[in-house]
Amino acid sequence: MADRLEQSKALASDTRLSILGWLSEPDTYFPHQVTGRPSEIGVCVTLLSDKLGMAQPTVSRHLEILRRAGFLTVNRIGRWSFFKRDEAAISQFKAWINDHL
Repeated sequence: MADRLEQSKALASDTRLSILGWLSEPDTYFPHQVTGRPSEIGVCVTLLSDKLGMAQPTVSRHLEILRRAGFLTVNRIGRWSFFKRDEAAISQFKAWINDHL
């Protein structure tokens, strides 16, 4: 189980909340990804960088925080990284919040 304090900190960013929101419906928000369906392989960092209007290293840092918190998984294909939500981990965190607030 991921550290709940670290997970809470990971959610304390509008950028990271936007990423999680878009990744909840990746085929809707990233239909132009050519490598594969975003819902199957995840979303490429480059597309997330473009959507956020941020440099790729900055977006990669946000993605790494979400990954370490357990909210994202990474799928490496060649030299590219594709990110997906870990729905089980997100559901567990939501249940924990409901139980403790």
